[in-house]
Amino acid sequence: MDGRPASGDQVVSITVHRCVVRIVRRGGWSWGPDPRGLVQRALEALPDLLAGHFEEHLTGDGPDMEITEPVRLTVRLSALPSGGAGSVLTAGAGFAIEPGPASAVEQGFASFDRDSGPVPRPLSGTTPETGPPGAPSEPDHAPVVAEEVEATPADLFGELAERGELAAVLALLPEETLRTYLRVLRTAAASSAAHSRAEEPIGALAAELARRPSVTHDDDTAPEATSPLPRTTFDPPSPGVGAWRTAETTVCSALPFLLAGPLSRTGYLDAIGPALAGVELLEEAPLFAAALAYKVLDAPERGWRRTGEAQVAAAAFAGLASAPDLTGFARRVSPALPLLNGVLALSLCRGHDPADPLVVTGVDDGLLLVDGQGTFPIAWAAEAAGLIPHWQACGRPPVLVRDSPLPPACLRELAAAGVRFVTDVRPVRADPLTRLPWRTPLWTTGGVGPRLAAEFPVLAGRTAELARALFEARRAAPLAPERALDRSVGLAASLALGMLAWMLWRERETPDPVLALTRFADLSATVRYSRDTVSVKLPLGRRHADLWRGGALTDVPGVVWLGGRTLTFSGG
Repeated sequence: MDGRPASGDQVVSITVHRCVVRIVRRGGWSWGPDPRGLVQRALEALPDLLAGHFEEHLTGDGPDMEITEPVRLTVRLSALPSGGAGSVLTAGAGFAIEPGPASAVEQGFASFDRDSGPVPRPLSGTTPETGPPGAPSEPDHAPVVAEEVEATPADLFGELAERGELAAVLALLPEETLRTYLRVLRTAAASSAAHSRAEEPIGALAAELARRPSVTHDDDTAPEATSPLPRTTFDPPSPGVGAWRTAETTVCSALPFLLAGPLSRTGYLDAIGPALAGVELLEEAPLFAAALAYKVLDAPERGWRRTGEAQVAAAAFAGLASAPDLTGFARRVSPALPLLNGVLALSLCRGHDPADPLVVTGVDDGLLLVDGQGTFPIAWAAEAAGLIPHWQACGRPPVLVRDSPLPPACLRELAAAGVRFVTDVRPVRADPLTRLPWRTPLWTTGGVGPRLAAEFPVLAGRTAELARALFEARRAAPLAPERALDRSVGLAASLALGMLAWMLWRERETPDPVLALTRFADLSATVRYSRDTVSVKLPLGRRHADLWRGGALTDVPGVVWLGGRTLTFSGG
């Protein structure tokens, strides 16, 4: 490509041997009417971007120069002709050109800092040829491929702020999590490159902490607090992390891989990296993936012993050579889990119709809040007060409380918070409930219609099956005393299964996460690993056809536990 004129009529040429262009969308659900046009505008802008970046080296006479270090340029597409708001273009040189369509754009996080300029060095001779004599000339523009960009907590909170969802997510987080990530963001803000990105989230987290009545203004909320997280109580990383799987393998169930697409659509997949990075566990992301896989594989025998096939499938999904031990990781990762749970819960709360009921059931010495219509689990809390913010975010809908092991005073706490509910739990004297005139024993706080009583048996039954299958029978880390990891990946797996069922069967039957779990549990697959992709090959048949028609076999780019590789699906 030609650069800007140097002196007189002289034109300086810049030859780019390898280039990666990445289009990043922040917020929204669409690339607009012309996604290919975004790519074309980005490619057309490259000559001027490079010429401006190397302007000082393009003036005057001198020897040819070779740039050996990576070059990264960042510009908003809105600054280009016919730009669209909210899009960011990141162009980087020094990465291999990969074959692929020119429209291979992806959604994700981007780095907003500009790397320091590379150090040019003179060439001993003229610029070498890019190929042997007589070889076909390369195309004018390199194919657009994915570039892995490490996301940070500042990126995640900054993107939530840009979408106007930061305050809603923070309202769902416990105080300990708010303090943890406030310290992380303040530490990151000490870097000039991340200061502008972290400034707004820091203010939002501090404001949310100040709003909590039980919070005192100590060093955690003081503006000058920038101490990093203590790590004295963390166990050393499991030895299996870092042993990447490279050989082709056959797995007994492809279901863990099918979870990635739905989780990517909700934004949960993009949040895993920043959440783990905030507690310095990004390198242990494969362990989180293994825990997620165990939630949809065969239940462990005797409550703790896994079959060899389940271990192979979990390791393959995590990209590891062998199945890792998750006992220590379950404790180390606990500070990051509420943030992931909050991102997941917000995606469900925002899409809930206030006219549809929620269901509450007792699970794991606490309460599970479930979207009744799709049987999507929204949140788990140790007591009723922990579910109130989620109920409010859903629009204060009516609630069905299922007869199950409930915490003491659960019904009274729900009623005191203004929740309208129907329950088949026999109230005690202090519970402010009245008997509902119905054919089965039901009680209510009032303000609910007979439709809830009619729907109660079906919705309560589905919720009970969900709790048994994904929160009781299948334990991700059965020997770990902490259950937070189990519950967190249970929420994520249930959401992904529910979305999968909705995508495939919503027109012919009622979608249900347990339905997807049952039908795809024994769908085997062959998994191949390459430098840039992890390919999952499914056997042809009715299930493959359903997945293909429902759009469940689309590529999933930038999977954090696979080193940023793209997860692809095929049949055969």
